[in-house]
Amino acid sequence: MCGIAGFVDFSKSSTEQQLKAMTDVIAYRGPDDQGQELTAFKNVVVGLGHRRLSILDLSPLGHQPYHHNKISIIFNGEIYNFQEIRKKLIARGYTFSSNSDTEVIIKAYEAYGLSCIEDFIGMFSFAILDQEKEKLFLVRDRAGVKPMHYYWSNDILLFGSELKSFHQHPAFRKEMDLNNLALYFQYSYIPAPYTIFKNTHKLKPGHILELDLKAKTIKTNSYWNVLDHYNKPKLSISYREAEEHLEDLLKSSCEYRMVSDVPVGVFLSGGYDSTTVAALLQTNRSEKLKTFTIGFEEPKFNEAPHAKKVADYLGTDHTEYYCTHKEAFDIIPKLPEIYDEPFGDNSIIPTTLVSRVAIKKVKVALSADGGDEIFAGYPKFPMSLRYTTGMNPLVRTLLSGTMNLVNPDLIPFTKKAYNFSTRYKKIQLILQKGNPVHAMKVISQFNTEAELKERFLFPFDVPKTDFDINGELNEFNDDLNKMLAVDYRTFLVDNNLTKVDRATMSVSLEGREPLLDHRIIEFSAQLPSQYKFENGTGKIILKNIVHKYVPESIMNRPKMAFVVPIMGWFRNELKDMVMHHLSDERLRQDGIFNMHEVAGLRDRYLKGHSENVQKLWHLLIFQMWKERWT
Repeated sequence: MCGIAGFVDFSKSSTEQQLKAMTDVIAYRGPDDQGQELTAFKNVVVGLGHRRLSILDLSPLGHQPYHHNKISIIFNGEIYNFQEIRKKLIARGYTFSSNSDTEVIIKAYEAYGLSCIEDFIGMFSFAILDQEKEKLFLVRDRAGVKPMHYYWSNDILLFGSELKSFHQHPAFRKEMDLNNLALYFQYSYIPAPYTIFKNTHKLKPGHILELDLKAKTIKTNSYWNVLDHYNKPKLSISYREAEEHLEDLLKSSCEYRMVSDVPVGVFLSGGYDSTTVAALLQTNRSEKLKTFTIGFEEPKFNEAPHAKKVADYLGTDHTEYYCTHKEAFDIIPKLPEIYDEPFGDNSIIPTTLVSRVAIKKVKVALSADGGDEIFAGYPKFPMSLRYTTGMNPLVRTLLSGTMNLVNPDLIPFTKKAYNFSTRYKKIQLILQKGNPVHAMKVISQFNTEAELKERFLFPFDVPKTDFDINGELNEFNDDLNKMLAVDYRTFLVDNNLTKVDRATMSVSLEGREPLLDHRIIEFSAQLPSQYKFENGTGKIILKNIVHKYVPESIMNRPKMAFVVPIMGWFRNELKDMVMHHLSDERLRQDGIFNMHEVAGLRDRYLKGHSENVQKLWHLLIFQMWKERWT
């Protein structure tokens, strides 16, 4: 796990000092070593910069940029099966001077070309400069665990793990893309390939960017697509066969992610996903696994007692840390630095806190993201089905038409319910179309497009995203599998994986994702949906596996979101912060928001009305980000 940054400059004016600045600004991603170098061609100069977090082969032999013949690489991530690939390369006559996976990647590329990626089990983003072909390749892993951004304008390419590196180069023009800003306020994140800035992109998961240094042309292509696996015929196997095979895949994936030359731990919430990882690793292991949990004093938000029950049963070396209000508040001003693009999931606070706790004892922590997206664990899946296929079409049409005639703000009693107006409008949109995938898209939004048009002063066109790929899923998929495929391509990568990457890296902790091994999703995508979800219950197959290791009596509890109690904070401890960043003067100076709408939202909430506090949180995060980065 590291940080990478670089440029390709056809004006040949970029310097090594600029490259060093691009890597120094992400030094926390790799505090153990650094390297920068320029390679000059006839018409272009290429800069490769690296910050190293030493996890495998802690010796200087892991230094990057790494070279072999006329190939150079900078790499962020881990190839867990590198020893197996290394043996194959040795059989072909290759020799190795280090015990790093970086050396394996570069020699596998020389031996097989970019098709070598097909053999990689891991998380990765890397840049390869091939001097003989005069090409630069940027590569991102299948699920998108590791980030890769790029800026392409006026004959210069900037690329790197985080956007903040681009601000260190004089060629970067930080022009805000207001269409993409609308995406942020819809979803609380900006889906790939978009970013907050013009001419700036996220390389999508499973993609390769190729820049031809001679022709000065750039193109991207997909080498892996989760839809290809959902679009295969579903497997004709019994439930028992499916469960046994999935359990084997989970065990293999978890064990691969223990490969390390430094201590490894596990984030444990006590839910099914993290318990899966902890149980499979601790069972039949004599050494106690280190597990970590963050607790809150507010019972509604506190998962710590559940995690402790699981840890006690499994016998892990458990660390439980209760977060104080002050610790949470102290993190909020730092969020624009940690997340250098507007990012509104408030679980970034406990995720950052648990990372700070874990780094004191380990250098690698296993997280358990992906279980809800792969095995249908979120409430939005049954909710989407209930409002569409679960309702008589005639009733749905009549109800939608009736709702269209009523202003939700004028309904007695219910108009005071939490976020009622937005929820009313979203249900109406869902009923109008009657499509479960569309319903999930609407449920995932914090603001409807109509609401944004009232809130913004500028015109915008919301770009198409992977929420709109329903037409690419074929007849082998029922409604549930279609929703799972879309969620894997949207919320998982651009919300959850972004959150964990930035939080862990902010304290130089490597985060690993066992449930996102591509072998698991390739198998699960071909399973009949009833193996995952039936009668309103999700994660059936995963839960049954967990119950082999941890009694159902310990696991059986309502699902809890990993969030913080900001509703009360905004009216009390954080009120001054809200009023500072969302003051009338600041909102007027920005020229972005309709003052009447935004100030009204702020004031109604502070007076005790049941407005959606998440909307205020998103506004606060944006204003803080804007102050730091524009």
